[in-house]
Amino acid sequence: MDPSAKNFPVGLKMFQTYQLDPNMNVSCDKSDDFKYPLYSVVFSLVFVVGLVFNLVAVYIFGCTLKLRNETTTYMINLVVSDSLFVLSLPFRIAYFVRRDWLFGSVLCKISVSLFYTNMYGSILFLTCISVDRFLAIVYPFRSQGIRTKGTAKLACLVVWVMVLSGSIPTGFLLDTTSPNNTNSSANFCFENYSKKQWKAELSKVVVFIETVGFILPLILNVFCSAMVLRTLRSPQAISRGSSLNKKKVLRMIIVHLLIFCFCFIPYNVNLIFYTLVRSNIIPGCNAEQVVRTIYPIALCLAVSNCCFDPVVYYFTSETIQSSIKRKSTVWNNGAKLFDRLQTESTQSSPRTPIKSLTPKSVGAKTFDNESTV
Repeated sequence: MDPSAKNFPVGLKMFQTYQLDPNMNVSCDKSDDFKYPLYSVVFSLVFVVGLVFNLVAVYIFGCTLKLRNETTTYMINLVVSDSLFVLSLPFRIAYFVRRDWLFGSVLCKISVSLFYTNMYGSILFLTCISVDRFLAIVYPFRSQGIRTKGTAKLACLVVWVMVLSGSIPTGFLLDTTSPNNTNSSANFCFENYSKKQWKAELSKVVVFIETVGFILPLILNVFCSAMVLRTLRSPQAISRGSSLNKKKVLRMIIVHLLIFCFCFIPYNVNLIFYTLVRSNIIPGCNAEQVVRTIYPIALCLAVSNCCFDPVVYYFTSETIQSSIKRKSTVWNNGAKLFDRLQTESTQSSPRTPIKSLTPKSVGAKTFDNESTV
């Protein structure tokens, strides 16, 4: 016994022992119950907004754009990833409201896999768009042989393989459902992992997905954006500034980086520290309380990416902007024409039936072949 501690009270000696032995198996009090109402509200909003935005995106890519280029190839894959995740949200919302997973282990695993597929798929597809923009602006002539639809499809295939190789083990090879407590039959879904499981399995998964799905793409995005800005400031770019349309490029870069920073950086940085704490690499209840408090907020920001990705579609592709503006013009002109014909027909011959004319038919005749890339 340490003689210097002989006059200390027993409680203080126990506190000192805990401090000196951080690997002791001490259970910290959990104070993150606020996450369930937060998740219920945020995930519901994300489901409604994300469903509407992605349905619009599906309509644009499926019905309006008849031709494809490399950029739209990346965007279509991004729409697929976002749409699958949005369709899984009602199960998560029901779980957060009831605090009990009612849909079985398989659906829980699928839900978890779709979450990570969406997050890291979005990061990698946005990185592909950033690299494509970098090649188009910094190396416009030398990159013509690389920037093809075939190359874009191959890049998308590689992204899907990488994402699924990380998300499937996370969702299916781990025990994602566990008893809520010993006195209840309620089940967690993708929660309540033991520290042993974090050390043995989860930490390895996190290292892989953070390295491949976050750190490397972040470096690529920053590098590509910096090189594009440097190119735009060069004398050659200034002399032909009208052809480069520097303002639009700058706007695309800003929107791209803002979405990346807002949605992905908080979650992934906190996930790294969360893993270190849960694996006992960073010991102490205070550290665990901090990461547990930040995690729900960062997760809410992360899932909102499926609402912001359509903003990237709009600001990245002039074809999509033109298509949306033409559709709006068609419907507005068609509605005005319909109202005018209805008014004239009513004034001239109230008994004469009005010929069926809708904005859709007007638009179909006027812009039959409007889709271009």
